[in-house]
Amino acid sequence: MRLPKRLLLAAGIAALAGRRAFPAPYDLRGKHVLLTGGSRGLGLALGRELAARGARLTLVARTERDLRLAAEDLRGRGAEVQTVSADVTDPDALAAVMSAAHAFGDVDVLLHCAGLIQSGPLANMTEQDFRDVMEIHAFAPLRLVRALLPQLSRRRGRVLLVTSVGGKVAVPHLVPYSMSKFAAVGLGQGLRSELAAQGVTVTTVCPGLMRTGSARQATVKGRYEQEYALFATLDNLPLLSLGAAPAARRIVDALVRGDAEVMVGGPALLLRYAQALAPQLTADALALGHRLLPGSGESDQPRLGVEVETPLTRNNPLKRAAEEDLNG
Repeated sequence: MRLPKRLLLAAGIAALAGRRAFPAPYDLRGKHVLLTGGSRGLGLALGRELAARGARLTLVARTERDLRLAAEDLRGRGAEVQTVSADVTDPDALAAVMSAAHAFGDVDVLLHCAGLIQSGPLANMTEQDFRDVMEIHAFAPLRLVRALLPQLSRRRGRVLLVTSVGGKVAVPHLVPYSMSKFAAVGLGQGLRSELAAQGVTVTTVCPGLMRTGSARQATVKGRYEQEYALFATLDNLPLLSLGAAPAARRIVDALVRGDAEVMVGGPALLLRYAQALAPQLTADALALGHRLLPGSGESDQPRLGVEVETPLTRNNPLKRAAEEDLNG
């Protein structure tokens, strides 16, 4: 007796749903995690969360001083840590990363958290700005996945890409950032489907604003002081932003569960639903919000947030606490 195709389809969907409802948790104890951008900010918070779950860490970042401080912090928490000073946007740096990581054996988990934020009017953004963020948010993780794929496949490992709600909804004054994060979300989705047959599970997380102390590392354009004051203030508002530790916990939870894609933070989730359910209304609201933002400036030169601090941002206790904790 032949079963109807619809019945077979329903049975298949039910089987997949059952598997999703009761996933086997991924035990991080003893696992080798290669963490890019792990020397400060969210990356350091993720390193602490991974260390608390027993992972061994290879931290990759550009600045040796930040790496040394991060390694001291994590070793003080009982973690086994090694560091690699490298620019992940440089294809020639891959060999150094792979060689250093080999000391801990095959990589079980690739967690790409390295990133760059540029805040400012589109009128002051150059084509190079777009290329710079595309390199770090999209091409760097692509190269890393390709280089590590044999190891990840042998270990039936995992990949986690930290993207952004800006990869779901393009936000004014963050156009290059949003473009690159849209690309990163697409990369994560494509890798998820293509690498499953090789035993590799890919998770994409899309956080909203987080209190990581990293606003001072962002570059700003346009009316520098106004632009930075707005960005740094919103980035640390309790109702809009999430603390770094709970954000890191939710992100690592998504990795352990093997989720395909996760929004992190209530505001990020609400904005994502608004975009999906009412795209025209959301677009109109963002266009209206853009009118309230600082205007363009005469120079297209970027400046670091720390260079254009104002009393408003310098004396923000939440911002200062996050900087002391995660951007020392």
